[in-house]
Amino acid sequence: MTLPLNADLHCHSVVSDGTLTPEALAARARANGVELWALTDHDEIGGQHRAMAAAKAEGMKYLTGTEISVSFAGQTVHIVGLGFDADHAGLRQGLARTRGGRGERAQEMSDGLAKVGIRDAYEGALRFVGNPELISRTHFARFLVETGVCKDTSEVFRKFLTEGKPGFVPHRWATLRDAVTWIGDAGGLAVIAHPARYGFTPNEEYALFTEFIAHGGRGVEVVTGSHSSQEAVTYAGMAREFGLAASRGSDFHSPDESRIDLGTLPSLPAELTPVWDLLADRIQ
Repeated sequence: MTLPLNADLHCHSVVSDGTLTPEALAARARANGVELWALTDHDEIGGQHRAMAAAKAEGMKYLTGTEISVSFAGQTVHIVGLGFDADHAGLRQGLARTRGGRGERAQEMSDGLAKVGIRDAYEGALRFVGNPELISRTHFARFLVETGVCKDTSEVFRKFLTEGKPGFVPHRWATLRDAVTWIGDAGGLAVIAHPARYGFTPNEEYALFTEFIAHGGRGVEVVTGSHSSQEAVTYAGMAREFGLAASRGSDFHSPDESRIDLGTLPSLPAELTPVWDLLADRIQ
């Protein structure tokens, strides 16, 4: 019997909001038995050539990747892109525009935290940032843990960085059409990341899947770090219903923060079409 492929197609490095370099991630993935890997930094592809070279050095197959922030139905949705040309000008320009508003948003987050007595949060968050263009809530969370305001990043998000809390500032990201089009124009395949996380109503979720497919989206994460086993079953059903390929990825950020390590997820359900079957000619 052939064993399922150990593919991990969703993780983050210091190029966005992870804590490990692309090279360290590649070594960790390989140590955990990963055979096909993708680095999917938020709104950034600056680490792709490093990741590809590291994967090759570790003896792993590689797919280019990114995770694009999208505004849909009043909240942020993430679209993973896989197997694209990492030097494609249109994709690079689109991601640069998406990153553009993060600095101003971070200053507003810092101002909100200052009003409840947490000073110099922007400067503190910057100490955890590998790429200042990609400063995010995660970097603020690490600062608040370091300074003892909260015991872990989950507590920070719950008390300070979600809607209605002092440090929350919404950001207008790319549209769903933008993200799927950029990925497709660069030769890649678009995937809805961790769909259970959004808490959409059934009608909102149906609208997300329908519009995603209308723009050319072709995949959905079924097995991912934030999905329960029941949620994996639910989205396996959604993949079948909508004719989407299935993806698998840990969404690993850090050895100290992530619930699931690289390469340690359950396998995809056997009856689904894996996204890598559609990207065979794009695997490095």
